[in-house]
Amino acid sequence: MIDFSKNNIVLLSGIIIGISVYKSFEGNKMVKGNVIIDGKICKGCELCIIACPQDALALSPHFNEKGYRYVELIHNVCTGCTNCALVCPEAAITVYRQVKKSKKEKVSQ
Repeated sequence: MIDFSKNNIVLLSGIIIGISVYKSFEGNKMVKGNVIIDGKICKGCELCIIACPQDALALSPHFNEKGYRYVELIHNVCTGCTNCALVCPEAAITVYRQVKKSKKEKVSQ
């Protein structure tokens, strides 16, 4: 079982790749994206790599059980846009998105 509350990259047996965390501003809220790529079913078609606006994904130098180079997370800059998961023909990518209100500074008058 994977603990999704951790803000680091997770690698289990070289197959399930990545939890990334990136904070960006969307209005006054902080956005964090978490990406999980199942390397066992990924066929390395690279559609997700092309679709990622943050350039956070790349092909692994390693091969999965089926003989494909799978995609892995290379930069912790995921914003949770879900572009990668939407274009994945194998449904090997799951994106988790958390939105938290940012701390507002009090302005003294």
